[in-house]
Amino acid sequence: MGHSAGWLALGAGIAGGADVILIPEIPYDVERVAEAIRARSRSGKRFSIVAVAEGAMSRQEHAAVAAAAAKKKESGAKKANGKKSAAKSPIASLDYSVRTLELASRLEALTGLESRVTILGHLQRGGIPSAADRLLASRLGTACAELIHKGHYGVMVAARGDQTRPVELEEVAGKTKTVPPDHPWVVTARHVGTNLGEA
Repeated sequence: MGHSAGWLALGAGIAGGADVILIPEIPYDVERVAEAIRARSRSGKRFSIVAVAEGAMSRQEHAAVAAAAAKKKESGAKKANGKKSAAKSPIASLDYSVRTLELASRLEALTGLESRVTILGHLQRGGIPSAADRLLASRLGTACAELIHKGHYGVMVAARGDQTRPVELEEVAGKTKTVPPDHPWVVTARHVGTNLGEA
């Protein structure tokens, strides 16, 4: 999870005390990540936790994807003018688990430390709900039931502070909300010393 947005990896990483968090919105430098792990090891820390969103990319991968997207956009314009498109995007062929395993292998080589990879997949969706989870689900569920009772359909129920509000599906459908670089979670991660792989 986290192909296009790093909310889950960032939130789970902060909550779980990850030492490094890699998200799609911040292309990482593998050398910086390795140095953070080596620095922890030198200071006597026996392990480091690296939380990686599926869509996290190195600076090189990010540049390649951006170039492919630009080429695809350009070829789309040519195709519209009657010419065939030859550009294929590497985005479609990304295998996230393989990329994570390759990153772990690269970090092992750069740090000289053993890497153990856990790909959570559906495991993270099947955990025991906390009290906050149950409260949120109850709030959203009852708000949804009230809207149905009133005949108000075609909306998503959103939590806003202590309140809920209906949001028209047209406002949210097909849109990805990415993590802004100045979001409080990003700032918090930096303040507690979490490495985000930045150059």
